[in-house]
Amino acid sequence: MVGVKMAAAAAASIRERQTVALKRMLNFNVPHVKNSTGEPVWKVLIYDRFGQDIISPLLSVKELRDMGITLHLLLHSDRDPIPDVPAVYFVMPTEENIDRMCQDLRNQLYESYYLNFISAISRSKLEDIANAALAASAVTQVAKVFDQYLNFITLEDDMFVLCNQNKELVSYRAINRPDITDTEMETVMDTIVDSLFCFFVTLGAVPIIRCSRGTAAEMVAVKLDKKLRENLRDARNSLFTGDTLGAGQFSFQRPLLVLVDRNIDLATPLHHTWTYQALVHDVLDFHLNRVNLEESSGVENSPAGARPKRKNKKSYDLTPVDKFWQKHKGSPFPEVAESVQQELESYRAQEDEVKRLKSIMGLEGEDEGAISMLSDNTAKLTSAVSSLPELLEKKRLIDLHTNVATAVLEHIKARKLDVYFEYEEKIMSKTTLDKSLLDIISDPDAGTPEDKMRLFLIYYISAQQAPSEADLEQYKKALTDAGCNLNPLQYIKQWKAFAKMASAPTSYGNTTTKPMGLLSRVMNTGSQFVMEGVKNLVLKQQNLPVTRILDNLMEMKSNPETDDYRYFDPKMLRGNDSSVPRNKNPFQEAIVFVVGGGNYIEYQNLVDYIKGKQGKHILYGCSELFNATQFIKQLSQLGQK
Repeated sequence: MVGVKMAAAAAASIRERQTVALKRMLNFNVPHVKNSTGEPVWKVLIYDRFGQDIISPLLSVKELRDMGITLHLLLHSDRDPIPDVPAVYFVMPTEENIDRMCQDLRNQLYESYYLNFISAISRSKLEDIANAALAASAVTQVAKVFDQYLNFITLEDDMFVLCNQNKELVSYRAINRPDITDTEMETVMDTIVDSLFCFFVTLGAVPIIRCSRGTAAEMVAVKLDKKLRENLRDARNSLFTGDTLGAGQFSFQRPLLVLVDRNIDLATPLHHTWTYQALVHDVLDFHLNRVNLEESSGVENSPAGARPKRKNKKSYDLTPVDKFWQKHKGSPFPEVAESVQQELESYRAQEDEVKRLKSIMGLEGEDEGAISMLSDNTAKLTSAVSSLPELLEKKRLIDLHTNVATAVLEHIKARKLDVYFEYEEKIMSKTTLDKSLLDIISDPDAGTPEDKMRLFLIYYISAQQAPSEADLEQYKKALTDAGCNLNPLQYIKQWKAFAKMASAPTSYGNTTTKPMGLLSRVMNTGSQFVMEGVKNLVLKQQNLPVTRILDNLMEMKSNPETDDYRYFDPKMLRGNDSSVPRNKNPFQEAIVFVVGGGNYIEYQNLVDYIKGKQGKHILYGCSELFNATQFIKQLSQLGQK
C-alpha cells in the first residue's frame, strides 16, 4: 500500500521534481538537505535566457539567496571577474554559449566552474570545453560537468510548457506552414522530443504513448518512442534505472502519455473565457506566472494643460504560495470578485480589532477597571501583534487581486466579454442563438475587431455546414467594416476543407451556461467591483475535445474518435506498430501533451475533469502557451497570400 501512496505523491507534482533537481544543481549536484545548519557556500549563478525561464517560475530570489546564490547573471552580459567564488552555470549547450564559457575559462573569472547543461551536450562540444580548459590551464577548476535534462518549464503542479525563448520555432505556425521542408520539420520535432524526453527523465517514468495518426503528434510519438527505447537499451547509462530518480516507485503502474495535435480543436484557443486564470491570460500581459499591469495614474490632480502622467508598470507574481490564487484561479470571474470583496472585509475587521486594542492600551488612570482590562487586553494585543506579518501578507494578496481583477473587469465591461463568452458557448454546444451573429459583428460597442474575428472563426469552425458563399460575403463585409483582418479566415477555410476530408467536425458537448441574473451579492454598494451589466454566468462542466480524448484513452473506453490511436510501449523489446493496447486496465496517471500549442482553458477543463476521479492524476503540457491574440496572429500569418 505504501508503494501506491508513493506513486501518487511522485506523480502528483512535476513542479516539485523539477524544483528538487534545481536545488540539487545549485548545491553543486549534491542533494539539498533542508535543515542543515551552518552557512551555505556562497556562489554565483550564470544562466542563459532558457535557464532563467526554467528557474524563475520555481525559485524566488529569496530562495536562491538561501541556497547561497549571491549573484545571478546572464551568460552573455558583461561580467566582472570574482576570482574567489565558485560559479554554477545553467545553460543550453549551444555553440555561442560554449564559446562564451570557454572565454570565461580563459579569462579566469571564477574560482571553480560547475557546468550544467539544460539539455544533453554532444561529445564534440564537450571536447571544445576540455580543449579550452587545457589551453587556459584551468582543468582543475572545472569541478563538474552535468547534463541536467531540465529542458522544459513548469508553471503549475500539473502543467508544463516546452519553451518560452525561440518558441516560434515550435509554434503552431511553424508546424503548419505550407512551405515547410522535411528537414525543417525534423528539427521542430527533434526540439519537441528533446524537451519531452527531459520531462520524463525528471518525472522518473517511461510512459505508454498514444497518438492520433497522420499528424505532427504522430511524428513526435515515433521519435520519442525511439529515443526512450535507445536510452533503456543502454542499461549501463540508462537514465531510467537506479535510485537517483526514484523510478522504482513507478514500476508497477506507468503513466499514459496522450499526444494530441492542435488541429483537432482550433475553436477552444479562440474562445472567450470566464475563469480567472484563463481571463488573466487572455486580456492581460501574463507570462511565466507573472502578470504585468499598467496602472493609469490619475490626471485629475495635474494642472490644466499639463501632459498626462506616464503609466506605471506594475508586475505581480501569481504563485502557488498565493492561497487566493490557488483557490480561485479556476473559478468563474464573478465568484472571484465576490471572494476578493469578502477577503477585504475580513481583513478590515481584523485591522479594526488591532486599532481598538491599541486605543484601549493607551488608557490612562489608575482605576481598578482599567487595570484588569489592561491585563486582559495585553494577551489579546500580543496575539494581534504576532499575527501582524500574516495580516500584512493577507493585505498584499488582497491588493494584488483587487488590482488584477479590476484590470480584468475593465476589459470585460469595455468589450462585453460576458456576451461573447455566452454566445460562443451556445455556438459550440449547438444551442439556439438568441440574436444574430451579424448583429454582434456590426455592433460598434461590442468588443474589438479581434473579438469579432474570434467569434466568427468559432462559428465557422463549429458549423456542421459551412455558410453559403453569399452569406460568407455578407459576413466578410461586416467583419471588414468592423476593422477586422480577414487573413485568419483565409487559413481556417483551407484548414476546414482539409480537415473535412480527414474527419468529422469536433463536437463540444451540448451544455450551456446558465445566466444567474445580474450579480446580486457583489452589487452591494460597498463593493470594490462595480459589476453592473455584467452577466453572472455559471459554468457547467463539459469536456472539451482534448479532455474527451484523454478520458477515452485513460479509462480504456472504446470510441470511434480514439480507437485507431497508435500505441507505443518503449519498454517492449520489439517496437511493433500496433494500435492494440497490451494494457487493459485504466490508467491512474496521464500526461496530455498538445503539439502546436495549448491554453489555460484546456488546462482548467482537465483539472475540473480529474477532480471527480478519485486517486487519479493528470498533467497538461504543450509546445507553447498562447492566448487568443497570439494564436490569431499565427493564423493570420498562415492565411497571408
